[in-house]
Amino acid sequence: MQRRGSTRQAQHKCGMLHLPVEGLPSSPVSPKGKRREMPVTKEQLKKVWSLPNKGSFQPPAEAHHLCPGCGEPAAYRLVAELMDEMNLRERAVYVAGIGCYNGLGGYLNIDQMKALHGRAPSVATGVKRMLPDRFVFTIQGDGDLVSEGLAEALHCAARGEKFTTILVNNTVNGETGGHMTATTLVGQKTKSTLQGRDAAVHGGPMKTAELIAQLDGAAYSARGSVHSPVAINRTKRMIRRAFEAQEQKLGFSFVEILTMCPTGWFMEAWEAPKYMEDVMTKYFTLGEYKVHPLLLKSDAAS
Repeated sequence: MQRRGSTRQAQHKCGMLHLPVEGLPSSPVSPKGKRREMPVTKEQLKKVWSLPNKGSFQPPAEAHHLCPGCGEPAAYRLVAELMDEMNLRERAVYVAGIGCYNGLGGYLNIDQMKALHGRAPSVATGVKRMLPDRFVFTIQGDGDLVSEGLAEALHCAARGEKFTTILVNNTVNGETGGHMTATTLVGQKTKSTLQGRDAAVHGGPMKTAELIAQLDGAAYSARGSVHSPVAINRTKRMIRRAFEAQEQKLGFSFVEILTMCPTGWFMEAWEAPKYMEDVMTKYFTLGEYKVHPLLLKSDAAS
């Protein structure tokens, strides 16, 4: 597990935890003149391992490293904002999938783990079962979750695993250069379907939010987007509900977020939001597909 904000790396020696940290009691000197590390108390470790109080999102001073017009930074920003608003950051564990979005994890001031391609839900299951008090979530692309690891997510939802999965769906494998995924639209041109996706050869795109909603263990399933301010605000409410489902231990929660990829769509950055609204959302309908009744009661109470 990657611990963000740690001032030193812990070391295990002879079964005892030792941690040389500035400000802690000085270590005794051995007869040979070498300094010996002293065991660290639990209270001292709390200070060492506490995350710095800088908020959940730490964007770089310059522009992000992804392509112009990419919608994934907006999705990450929504997650980070909710981490702070819901006071989740100190006990959150983010399990990252594999994709070009993965580098955005460096902007999140949250404890993180990296999973093999498509396996983030399985890793998240292990974390949540061993540390049930932690707030656990995955962020995965359509290539990672739908093409590579759909079975992982479906079985987690069927079992009602109590963590949250966020799918950032731009209908292409951006990291590999823009190849077809299981969500690529029929007729859409990609690096591996230059004539457009052919339903007779490749089948049709998969609607993951609808699939998750059919499973008994799923407490919440929805699809949002980041192509406009209105859509972004609506998507943030969806993510909040998904996080609340986990906090209330209601079962598996899932949010699919449609994101722009103008590079993979062979268009200019300014054209991508309109393409999403005019084309993508006609097939991938936005909205909530399953809402646990207790979430509705919570909304009424607030």
